[in-house]
Amino acid sequence: MAAAAVKPLLSVLSKHKYRRCNKKKKYPGFYIFHSPQRNQPFTSLSSGYWRSAGIPYATLLCEERTRSIDSEIQELCLMGNLEEAMKSISSLNYEDFTRLDSETYCYVLQLCSDLRLLHHGSNLHSLISSSRLEMDSNLGSKLVSMYVNCGDLRNGRMLFDRLTFKENPFLWNLLMSAYAKIEEYIETIILFQSMWEHGTNPNSRTFSCVLKCFTALGHLSHGMAVHGYLQKLGLFDNGSAVGNALIAMYSKCYCINTAINVFDKMPVKDIISWNSIIHGCVSRGIFNKGLELFSEMLFSGMDIDLATLVSVLPAFAEIGDLAQGRALHGYSIKAGFVKEVNLNNSLLDMYSKCLAVGNAVQIFEKMSGRTIVSWTSMISGYAINAQYEEAISLFEEMEAENMEPDLHFITCALHACACSGSLNHGKHIHDYAVRNGLDSHIFVANALMDMYAKCGNMENARDVFDHTADKDMISWNTLIGGYAKNSLPNEALHLFVKMQLHMLPNSTTMACILRASASLSLLEKGREMHAYIIRVGIQECSFVMNALVDMYSKCGALVLARQLFDLMDFKDIVSWTVVISGYGMHGHGREALAIFKQMRRNGIKPDGVSFVAILYACSHSGLIDEGWRFFNAMRNEYKIEPTIEHYACMVDLLSRAGRLAKAYNFIESMPMVPDATVWGALLCGCRIHRDVKLAEKVAERVFELEPENTGYYILLANIYAEAEKWEAVKKLRDSIKRKALRGCTWIEVRSKVHIFVAGDKSNSQSKKIEIFLDDVRRRMKEEGYAPKWRYALIDAEDRIKEEALCGHSEKLAIAFGILNTIEGKPIRVAKNLRVCGDCHEVAKFISYMTARDIILRDNKRFHHFQQGRCSCRGYL
Repeated sequence: MAAAAVKPLLSVLSKHKYRRCNKKKKYPGFYIFHSPQRNQPFTSLSSGYWRSAGIPYATLLCEERTRSIDSEIQELCLMGNLEEAMKSISSLNYEDFTRLDSETYCYVLQLCSDLRLLHHGSNLHSLISSSRLEMDSNLGSKLVSMYVNCGDLRNGRMLFDRLTFKENPFLWNLLMSAYAKIEEYIETIILFQSMWEHGTNPNSRTFSCVLKCFTALGHLSHGMAVHGYLQKLGLFDNGSAVGNALIAMYSKCYCINTAINVFDKMPVKDIISWNSIIHGCVSRGIFNKGLELFSEMLFSGMDIDLATLVSVLPAFAEIGDLAQGRALHGYSIKAGFVKEVNLNNSLLDMYSKCLAVGNAVQIFEKMSGRTIVSWTSMISGYAINAQYEEAISLFEEMEAENMEPDLHFITCALHACACSGSLNHGKHIHDYAVRNGLDSHIFVANALMDMYAKCGNMENARDVFDHTADKDMISWNTLIGGYAKNSLPNEALHLFVKMQLHMLPNSTTMACILRASASLSLLEKGREMHAYIIRVGIQECSFVMNALVDMYSKCGALVLARQLFDLMDFKDIVSWTVVISGYGMHGHGREALAIFKQMRRNGIKPDGVSFVAILYACSHSGLIDEGWRFFNAMRNEYKIEPTIEHYACMVDLLSRAGRLAKAYNFIESMPMVPDATVWGALLCGCRIHRDVKLAEKVAERVFELEPENTGYYILLANIYAEAEKWEAVKKLRDSIKRKALRGCTWIEVRSKVHIFVAGDKSNSQSKKIEIFLDDVRRRMKEEGYAPKWRYALIDAEDRIKEEALCGHSEKLAIAFGILNTIEGKPIRVAKNLRVCGDCHEVAKFISYMTARDIILRDNKRFHHFQQGRCSCRGYL
């Protein structure tokens, strides 16, 4: 009724202008001042009411006006017109502003929050604060939400802390999610604890956020406690958000079976649930399970999205299923995902790992928004496909585009340099890493060490190692392995001792150090390592077992190597190859052939390295026909293109058999440039069959390729000595002295290594050794032995030649072993060069005279001396 009475009154007032009612013309209860301004009639009218007895009518007018303004501002907010809404608020006087409904402020604050316009929201907050309006729960929540959503978490938190009404979990969840988003996980958890203390009950969203924080922090035990609490409350069944968070937590904390169990028990599974469990399985290397779940997802009728594709593509990449990967690529094109960068990065990885690098290049070149992940995937693809030059070029291209590579890209580029032996490019990348402050990162430091080690520059590798502050297990293993691979076993052993002062070695360390022990033929040291491996329980590791078999083979304990091999539950291609190689080195070609056949019967397909091992066995056992058969089968049956190592074995096979001309022609017909190993094999054949003319021709090639390899000079000197060309021998001896590499032999006795060089008299037992060798020489003469003077490599009297021969390092080491070990124990010695013919004969006689087995390893093979015979059967 009152509102209806006001409306006609307002229409009457609008007809009057600047006229005071002083002509006794009165409206009941007020005096009226007229104004053309929009708000003036109302103000004057209102004032008139307040000055009269009609106060209820004025109140009604105020309420009506306020509702009109509220409605207008709210409509502007609903239309998204924040600027006009703020103008309307700013034009209000103090009374009007204070009468606005708090819901109107909430409308405006919500729009500020949605549009992320902090300055409008903070201005409105200032107006609200200055007007001293009562802050109800709804308005307080909207203000906090506005600050948080606009990125001003500090002011949002300050305002939240001042609120007295916090029973609703919405604001708690909002703040916790905001802290979690900026990776303030500890603060999120502290807020969660405060929520409990305040008495506010958390909901599923709260627990989902907390679980994500525990996941990021790696606090699995706390996450499991929350899981148990959720099961008690029954919140686990109230939606998929909590279940999804649990799947993510267990997957990232390496409890993938528990994650699968959570997934299976979820009553409701959404797309995030499926994507999370598939991603968890694939990221943890359980590719078959991931693909199985992907199939279940498809059969369940769930539509796959971009995240599904990105999660499942790595599985097809790892198992090499190019067809399925291409099918998903086709689906992504139809679904309109083809321009998504994350998808293209996954496709790059898939095509690269499926050896379809051409497809990867096509995708990479068409990508418009390449990220650092795109570049890294492409360079990794080149490296996987052994296209190392392209990988290095890609680094240079990226550098030219001024895009900053990340740690992974740098490590991939260094890996390409390491595999290709591109030391100069590797140094350039090292300089780049130093300029950009990346060299101190452990990933880059380890990659640099690996690159330098594989390029044979152990000095730089050690320098990087020494300047790395926080060395990890990979750092130590990389350098130890580098020393072992670069024929520096002593340095590897010393570093291994130093490593144990800082951390315990792992399976990789043991494999590396076993290689070092094998290089030096240190059987006792190898046995110590074997005992340690059993003690720490890593004997089940296949590559450790392979290293043990290899160590025993190269330390002359072939029987132990075979026993260990037979005890292995799982034998991979490396296991079989190691045993084949071991038999070949020891001159047991027939046994090597038998192992090779057994390997094929067991369904193991031989690779290029396996064929090197079997060809080597054939060449050192005189199995010419068998060697040719394997060489042809490798190319024709197994479609393996021969490498330089295969050709070297075939040249050695022909040369040892005396087919020198055929070996030379074989080299000339090779589809690649022969290296020193190939020519060196022919030079060895020339020594065996005393072809001086061909030896001189071959030696020229060898010296050009490896001028610092003293072994080839000694080999040619022996050929000249047998032909009694003493002037040529003298020139070669002078060259050998200038190169400063002397022949040396070492023996391990009671865990200590004793090293001998030719003519060495520094050993404390030199006199005993000399007496023993004099006795051996006397008894050999009684048996009709004639010293092989030509191996003395000097043109002098027979007495001087004989003294020179008696001073050869292998004789000294064998004598030392006989004098310092118990009767009947085998003598194991190793030499850095090829054993000379005279020492070979003396070793045979000592084995007969002392009834001792002597195992001598030179730089080409093993010689087992037993009862006056040698396992090489003349194939020195």
